[in-house]
Amino acid sequence: MSGTAFETAEKCSRLPKMLRPLFWDADWNCVDFQRNRTAIIERVLNLGNEEQLAWLLKNVAEEEILSVVSSSRRLSRKTARCWQNYFGLKEEEMKCFGMFSTNPDNLF
Repeated sequence: MSGTAFETAEKCSRLPKMLRPLFWDADWNCVDFQRNRTAIIERVLNLGNEEQLAWLLKNVAEEEILSVVSSSRRLSRKTARCWQNYFGLKEEEMKCFGMFSTNPDNLF
């Protein structure tokens, strides 16, 4: 799907099928974990269920998740509060609480 965060790559790093419902707006065959790591982590944090979050925590280092949580402007306020508590962060340590925070309905 042209114009999305999930563009075609010659060799895609496949994700488990249980994550597919989170990417309804992308060509599943072109969702590449290595190429789109940040966007995929944001999507799982915002929309993932328990099983999907467990997969993320098993396959992505906590430091990388913390980095995404701190730097992302695409987390919903609800998601941001959850991960703020999980990591013990202050609002000023998280860009999603800044004045340019995005609407959760406009992730990509």
